[in-house]
This record gives sequence, structure tokens and C-alpha cells, in this order.
Amino acid sequence: MTESDRLDGAYGLDVELRNLACEVNRAAAWSYRFSDGDLRWSAGMASLLQVDESDPHELPRRLRELIAPLVHSAETRKEDGSQSVEEPFQMPSGERRAIFLRCRPTLHGPDRRLVGIAVDVAYPLSDESHDTDIADRYRRLIELNPDAVCVHQDGVTVYVNPAGVQMMHAASPEDIVGHPITEFVAEHAQAELFSRLSVAHDPGTTTEPAEAEMIRVDGSRMLVESIAVRTSWHGRPAFQVILRDVTAQRKAEAALRYQAALVENVSNAIVATTWHGVVTSWNPAAETIYGWSSAQARGRHVSEVVGAEIDPAALLTVGGTVEAKHRHADGSPVQVRISAAEMSDGYVLVCTDETARRRAEKRYATVVSLLDEGVLVIDEGGKVVMANPAATSILGAQEEDLVGTRPESWMTFDEDGNQLPQAPSLRTRLTGEPENRRVARFERSDGSSVWLAISARSLTADDSPPHRTLVSFTDITEPRAFRKRLEREATHDPLTGLANRTMVLRRLQAAMGEPDRTVTTGVMFIDLDKFKIINDSLGHVVGDEVLRVTGERLRAVMHSAEQVGRHGGDEFVVLVNDEDGGSSLGALAEAIRRRLTEPITVEGRQLHVDASIGIVLVPPGDARTAEDVLRDADVAMYEAKTRGRGRAAFFDVQLRERLQRYLELEQDLRSAIDRGELWLAYQPIVNLHANRVGGVEALLRWTHPVHGRISPDEFISMAEESDLIHHIGSWALSTAIEQMAEFRRRHGLDLRVKANLSARQLEDPGLPEAVDEALRKSGLSAKSLSLELTESALMHDPATATRMLQELRRYGIRLAIDDFGTGYSSLAQLLRLPLDSLKIDRSFIDGIAHSHDAEALVNSISAMAHAVDLAVIAEGVETAEQLEVLRRLGCDQAQGYYLGRPVPIEDLAATIELADRRTKGD
Repeated sequence: MTESDRLDGAYGLDVELRNLACEVNRAAAWSYRFSDGDLRWSAGMASLLQVDESDPHELPRRLRELIAPLVHSAETRKEDGSQSVEEPFQMPSGERRAIFLRCRPTLHGPDRRLVGIAVDVAYPLSDESHDTDIADRYRRLIELNPDAVCVHQDGVTVYVNPAGVQMMHAASPEDIVGHPITEFVAEHAQAELFSRLSVAHDPGTTTEPAEAEMIRVDGSRMLVESIAVRTSWHGRPAFQVILRDVTAQRKAEAALRYQAALVENVSNAIVATTWHGVVTSWNPAAETIYGWSSAQARGRHVSEVVGAEIDPAALLTVGGTVEAKHRHADGSPVQVRISAAEMSDGYVLVCTDETARRRAEKRYATVVSLLDEGVLVIDEGGKVVMANPAATSILGAQEEDLVGTRPESWMTFDEDGNQLPQAPSLRTRLTGEPENRRVARFERSDGSSVWLAISARSLTADDSPPHRTLVSFTDITEPRAFRKRLEREATHDPLTGLANRTMVLRRLQAAMGEPDRTVTTGVMFIDLDKFKIINDSLGHVVGDEVLRVTGERLRAVMHSAEQVGRHGGDEFVVLVNDEDGGSSLGALAEAIRRRLTEPITVEGRQLHVDASIGIVLVPPGDARTAEDVLRDADVAMYEAKTRGRGRAAFFDVQLRERLQRYLELEQDLRSAIDRGELWLAYQPIVNLHANRVGGVEALLRWTHPVHGRISPDEFISMAEESDLIHHIGSWALSTAIEQMAEFRRRHGLDLRVKANLSARQLEDPGLPEAVDEALRKSGLSAKSLSLELTESALMHDPATATRMLQELRRYGIRLAIDDFGTGYSSLAQLLRLPLDSLKIDRSFIDGIAHSHDAEALVNSISAMAHAVDLAVIAEGVETAEQLEVLRRLGCDQAQGYYLGRPVPIEDLAATIELADRRTKGD
């Protein structure tokens, strides 16, 4: 039988070989068994490869080298199918040729094999064609391989397939090709890597699978399983490496091993059951605790193997953990603590054996004699039968002095100094109920005292009383003194020694909550006026002395430190019971103020302080909390300051409502622009020389969604106090410029727009540039804008006002003073400011038609203003008679309700028309 016959007969490959042979000529067949690497070939293979048949090793070596890529590809591919490749081959004569290989996986009996043919391509290979064939071979076999495949030569990566690019988190092969392989292998894994490669000398040699830690392009790390095959690249030795990411697999395996080891090795019984209570899992600890083997327990109901009725669902309803008495397989009791939890297919029970602990507690109770804690054992009759060394040391007595005595005869006192009528351990001895850290003072035989924290437990809890009792105690004398100091520091002000805010609230709450209270509790909130000036100018040392003296004087007036407390800073609180329902509190407040205003001498300097006092009455049954009362007293104190300081004010509900309204409006004002609640109203200003409207004044308005129209006097001052005025003022100014520029274009009117500035806006160095930018953006000329400031704003900081107005004038903007005559300025002062016009306050216009004095005053103001080239505007014109008087007096401009009320921009055209008619007398 020929070699070919043996191949066909042994493996039954005739059908496959015929199918392949029909595609090629001059072919030799071969077969590879995956299980053990057995390689067979047909007749003609030696001739095809030009190998000497007398050498039994050369032919299989050559053939294994040629088919190695096909074998590896077949092992790693998920789907079976034919594959082929051309391999370069060097003849013994030195000529290089190509061998065409084609194969297909097949199954014969239990063995999986790879069967194929080898065909002489019959043409010599040049170096260039060799390189091309190598590249084609790798592209065909490896590009679609799901595993990462790379080739490295001389320690440098020369090829990587798409799966490798993806695995390494690279953007393209160029991120890997050309880089040393050590760049991608963790340092600790490199030695083993090169060791495995060093033994692969021959082409086709495959290393054993091994794991290594790789470093991806983005720096992240992964665990891979790798196999390296010795091959060639461009005619030189190289290694082809197949990589598979096993990071997640190893983590999952480790987690499973850990969980399994945990269940197998914990000391608690872990039992899994079905929903019906049938045991499905029984760990070794369960075998030890209950005496049933795993094989015996599985399949039984859990109540049967634990020796007690158990319902996991019921356990869950009571919190999942209970203590119970179970039974060992031999019938002995087992004390356990059992916990239950749900699983997807039933329950898991964790049972902790408490039996040994319970026995140890009783068996070794006497070890307390070795503790630093004092321990006494008192028998059922109430006599001391044992005292450990710590007890004798703490109590200052010998053991023989204690043994045989009754604790009831000892001198012990409670925290109020009263002698205890019975020993703390007596209740435990008679009832079995424990005593926990009862604090008592024990008087030693030498007259000294020690504070003890005493606990008592029954040693015979299962027996009937009286009980043998264990008494333990610790010396808390020093910790107690330290705690007292801490408590005082936590509740008293260290500077004045008065109660701090915490203690004030506690005392107030106690007074308000006193049962059957019939008298009114008065609360005074005292704030030192202008104390900050003393503190800032003379220093905190002087300020602290003033506060200390203030505390002493308040305590002296009230005749008790219990009624006085320091709330914080320069604020003090006085609590007093007022049987007159508040009538005497006013007189007390004045007595306090008189005492506080007496000079205080500090470092040879006499200082004077005064106080503002807020008073709150808390009648019986008041539902407020102590915090509420202090808040209301604070509100009343601020009301006293508002009225001029150095006085007292009683709280009422209206005060709180005003404050609450203020806080609510202040918060709402912060978002009023975004919500579209702020808007501009425009009032005509008539030119009395031309008898027509020459300008309008832009007035800010706020329509609140709840409170309706809010007075500008209320929200403008609010904005100035909270620094919102910069944001709101900037919005109002830019909006007025934009709307008026559009209005002028639409109606063809040459109108000036007047806008108001606050004193706070003069502090903004960016104001001139912001106004100029708004003008340029809208197209409105600077001469068409006039900015008005109140007399008080100009006089608040004349130097700053002068600099700002000069800068605004540099941009060509007109400037005016509003409400002239209501402040303390004079025309001489105003001459230093670059002003264009002066607006006479409405208070001077009211009586101008009927009062010679009012007319003379307005005439004088107009004459002086005209003398310094200031235009005069009269505001508040309510009647035609007033308008005529102003015209006769030479007033330049006028505005008021008679000429037109402030209206939205969409109603301004009609209002201007009305003003023109009334100016002309129509």
C-alpha cells in the first residue's frame, strides 16, 4: 500500500481530496490532527518540496513550517471554511519558489482535523514578489481575524491587524507600527516575554500560551493571553503574536473564586433555599453548627435541618435579623442569630452560632477582677462578696473593709448634692433590671470625694429575684470636671462670662415652655450704637473692654447674670418676667440705656456708648419658638435704630410684615429684569419758549406679579442698599436710549431723553464708556441724552461726582440736577459742576399760583440759574395756572401731570400730542 493509500484509508479523506484536486495539478495532500498535532502527507510531498526522503525529520519540519499559519487561523476562527495561502519556499539549489496551500477543517469520528493540498506554483520568486506575497498573505489571513494579531521584528512592531488597533485603543495602525514592543508591555512582564521568545529559534515554532499585562496607546492597561509564532517578514526572521484580552474574564473568575471561598470558609452557616424553604446550598460552617452534611441537608426543608420552625419571608417582615434557638442533629440546643435576604430564586439565610459566646459570658465573668474598672459582686442578700483591686483603689478602701458591707450604708450623693436613698445596684438586685452609668458622688473614708459612673447587671438573670449582682464603676472625677468646663465654654461667652446665644435660647425656651405659665416673658434685644467705630478706630482690645463693661452693667441692672446673655458681637439679650403685661418694660429699657450711657474709661480715655433696644412680649400660650422670638426682638431693635438710635421700640406684627415684605421684594428684584417686570415710563417735558414738547424723562417702574405696582421710592432705595442699582441702572439707561432712538426714527421727532442716575452709579468708573457704547449702538446722539442726578447724590461725595460728571461731559452728554432746593447745596457749589440744567423741586411749584412767596422763590432760583447759564425746569405742574406763572417767570421747561402722565413707550405719541395742545392753551 502506498503512502497515499494509507492516508485515504486511515482518515477517509478521498472525497475531500478529490474536491480539492480538481482545482490544481501537481498536488500533494496533507492532514493535521488538532488533538495531538499528528501530521500526515501523501506521496509526492517530498518531491514537491525537493526534500531527501532518506532524512525522516526534514520533510515534517518543512511541512509544519509551511502550514503553521493555516493551523493557527483554523484554531482561532469561529467558523469553519476553506482557506488558502501562498508560502515562499527556497529550493536546495537556492532558487526561491512559491507553494500554494489550500485546506478545510473536517471531523472524522471524534477527531477534528485539517486536510489540505500543497501545489507547486511553478514559478520562481524575486525579492519584490516575495515581499508582495508576504503582505498579501497576511492581509488575506489576518485582516479579518477577530483576535489581535501583530508582527514584530528586532523588537519593533512592523504590522498590526484591525482587531489589534481596536484592542490597543489606537486611532490607526501608525500609532503602533514602528514603535518598540516594550512600549506596549508592562515593565514587570517584559523579562518573561523575551524569555519565551528566546527559545523559538526555528520557523513555525509556537510558544506556549501565556498571560501578560499590556499598556494601551491611551495609557490604560489590560491583561492578555498571547501566543507567538516564529515566522519571517520581508525575508528576515520575525514573530507573529496573537493577543486575546482576558481582563474581564480574569476579574470575573477572581470574583467567583472569592465568593466561593468566602462561602466555604466563613464561620457562619450560609444556607440557600427555594421559595418553599427547600435547602439548595449548605456550606461547611452549616455542617459544623448543625451536624448535617451537605448531602444530607440538600433537598430537605430548612426547618427540619435547623431543628426549629423557620419562615424566611416572615423574617424579612421584621427586619431580616432575629435571635433564635435551633437544634443540632444530636438534639443539643444551638443559640443563633439568623439573618434572611431574598435571592432571584429563593432565600439565603446566614446563621451565627452564639452558643459559645453565651457560655463564655457566664463562665468567665470573674475575669473582671483584672480590669482597671472597679468591679463588685453583691450576693442575693445585698452584701459585697468580692471587690477587685481597681474597686479598692477607686473607693480608697481595703478589700476587707468592703467585703461584707452593704452599699446602702455608703455615703453617696446625686449631682444636686442630695444623699441617695438607696444604692444604685439595689434595683438590679431586686428586679434584675440593669442600671446603666448612674452618676453619683462617693465620699471616701478620708473625707475626699470621687465621682463614679455606676452600672449594674444581674449574674443570675434566668433565676428569680433577688439576684446576684455585678456592679462596675469608673472614676469620672477628672473627665466630669473637664466636661463641666466644656459645657460652660459651650454655653457661656468667654469675654463677658454671660450666657451665649445657645444658652439664651435654651433659657428662653424653658421659660416659654414652663407649664401653667401665667406671666408674660419680656425679651429685650440690645445693640450698642456705633460700637463699630470704637472697635475699628481704637482696636479690638478697647472694643472688648467696652463689651465686658457693658455685660457687667447689664448684670448689675438686672441683679442677676441668669437674665442677661450676649447674643454675639455687640448684641445682648435680657430676659425678664413682666407681670404688668409689658407696661414696666419701657421703664426698664430706659434704666438700661441710662446705665449704659455712663462714660467708660479705657486706657485713660473716656468713651460713650448708647444702645438701641427692641422689646418683644411673650404672653402665656404664645405659639412662637425661641428662635422666632429672638428674630422678632431683632426686628424691633432695627426699628429703634431706624427711628434715630438711642431708643427702644416694641415689636408688633406690622414690623415683621414690613421686614418680610422687604426681604421678599429684595429677592424678587434680583430677577425682575429677567422676568420682564421692570419697564420704563416716559413723561413729556415741554419747552415753554417753543410751546411744544422738547424731551421726555424716562422713569423706572416695577410691576410685581403679586404686589402689583411697587413705588420707585421703595425699590430704588432697596436696589441701592443691595448693590443691584448698578445692574438695574445700566439696564434702564441702555433701554431708554434704545427705545427713544427707535421712537425718534419712527415718529420723526427731535426729542431729548432724560434718565436718572443714583449716587451709587457715580462710583462706577465704567459708566461713561457704557453710556457711550449704548449711544453708538442705538444711533442716538450724545447731545440728545441728559442724565439727571439728585442734589443729595451730588453732595454725597462732591469730589467723586465732579470727576464723573466731567468725564460724562467729555463724551458730549448733557447733565442736570434734579430736586433742587431739597438738599443743602448752593448755586456756588453747583458752579463747580459741569451742569446744563436745574430742575426745581415740585414742593416749590405747589403753591406758586396762589402764593406770592412761592412765586418770588421760584423767580429767584430761575434768575440765579440763568445767571450761570443753567436752563430751568419746573416739575410737578398740575394746573394751567401754574404753567402760566412759570411761563411769565421765564422758566425754560416744565413737566407734570397737567402736561402728561408717565406712560409706556407705546402710549407716548398720544401723550406728547396732548402736552403740545395744553402748552399752546388749546
